[in-house]
Amino acid sequence: MTTDELKQFCAALPGAQAVLYGPPSNILLCEVSGKKFAYFKTSAPEQWRFSLRVSAERFIELTDMPGIKPARYMGRFHWVTIVDVARFPADYLAELVRDSYARAVASLTRAQRAAIA
Repeated sequence: MTTDELKQFCAALPGAQAVLYGPPSNILLCEVSGKKFAYFKTSAPEQWRFSLRVSAERFIELTDMPGIKPARYMGRFHWVTIVDVARFPADYLAELVRDSYARAVASLTRAQRAAIA
């Protein structure tokens, strides 16, 4: 899966939207009703690195894999950064994004979840 395909996949999830933040953040944030579930770094030297939230168990599993590291400033909240998305199978990335999206949706109020569905 390319970076563009991954961005399209994230944006296609129900109620999801992409918000571009310029300097100093330089990120493309994917969120649902104000709750973020993924983001891309848009500036060099980390351009198009992809970060998302995972469970505590999966955080330990993923950070042991080459090409995945704890997300800067967000690692303590179980966010990981995938350095090169092209190195990972598309279905595996889709599963990680769906899980992160589900965590964001679960933190919404009942009314917000109903509005999405």
